[in-house]
Amino acid sequence: MGINRHTETSGIEVVTIDYPPVNALPTAGWFGVADAIREAGRDPETKVVVLRAEGRGFNAGVDIKEIQRNPGHQTLIDANHGCYDAFGAVYDCPVPVIAAVNGFCLGGGIGLVGNADVIVASDDATFGLPEVERGALGAATHLARLVPQHMMRTLFYTASTVTAQQLHHFGSVHKVVPRAELDSAALEVAKNIAAKDGRVIRAAKRALNGIDLQDVHRSYRFEQGFTFELNLAGVADEIRARFDEDLAAKKGGK
Repeated sequence: MGINRHTETSGIEVVTIDYPPVNALPTAGWFGVADAIREAGRDPETKVVVLRAEGRGFNAGVDIKEIQRNPGHQTLIDANHGCYDAFGAVYDCPVPVIAAVNGFCLGGGIGLVGNADVIVASDDATFGLPEVERGALGAATHLARLVPQHMMRTLFYTASTVTAQQLHHFGSVHKVVPRAELDSAALEVAKNIAAKDGRVIRAAKRALNGIDLQDVHRSYRFEQGFTFELNLAGVADEIRARFDEDLAAKKGGK
């Protein structure tokens, strides 16, 4: 369990998220993702990084239970710093990052995927931001890199999800495959990139980031300010408490 990294073949590094049961990451997990991606990118032999996950889904966002267990705001602050670090590590990685998305990709998962260079998804993958139902904001910056502006707003306000097939239609998901073929499909793209001269690939990554229209770091940090505001006002605590009650009620009804 945790964040694992291994060398697949020459030039290809794979970082795997494995936090059962749903890959809702604690603070240490977000920093672990950032560290693994940075270490992979620092290796001069690396030409591409594949970010994947074990289990039922790619990512269920922040571990809300960790925040609820600890009174005060420090755990929330730490979690926000961890997300910022992980999203930034994907974006700033000196080589392309391919996200291989299985099952659900929610909350912080959108931050990782939205900052990736290439997205390959399984045919059961769904993407969304349930933030408004958790008393938080954030990662609209990254959702806006996946869907058109008005769809991003609709998805954010309604906490709805979109399918991998819809994102493929918009061009943000490169390929949709059966789940059993996801890893091989991601590695196929990775091998294509790894066959190129690494010096050119690294220069290309810097160039593409340099012409981006949005400063993703500043934009996401701006969003985080409203999350802190909602928590200081006590709004987020009320919503998370209702969320916990709803979960308990659902479990009791089974």
